Amino acid sequence: MRSKALLMLAAAGLLGATSVAWPFVPSEGDRKEFYGGYVKPCSLDGVNPAYHPGIFGNPAIARFYYGFYVGPDRRWHVIPNCHIYP
Repeated sequence: MRSKALLMLAAAGLLGATSVAWPFVPSEGDRKEFYGGYVKPCSLDGVNPAYHPGIFGNPAIARFYYGFYVGPDRRWHVIPNCHIYP
């Protein structure tokens, strides 16, 4: 009987600890902002390439999936008349 009560007390403590910690877990939107936001195809508005090395580190991916290219001025540009949609 004592071990069952001890087990119930431990379970209650575990549930209590997770419910206290739950409000501090970031939501999905917060995680996106924390890791640099998101990139929309055909738009460089507000995008910092340094935060998205998976896209801007590979010009082929940037061009094919997002419609971006590096110009002769070494800056990123959107392909004219870009029509890539997710």
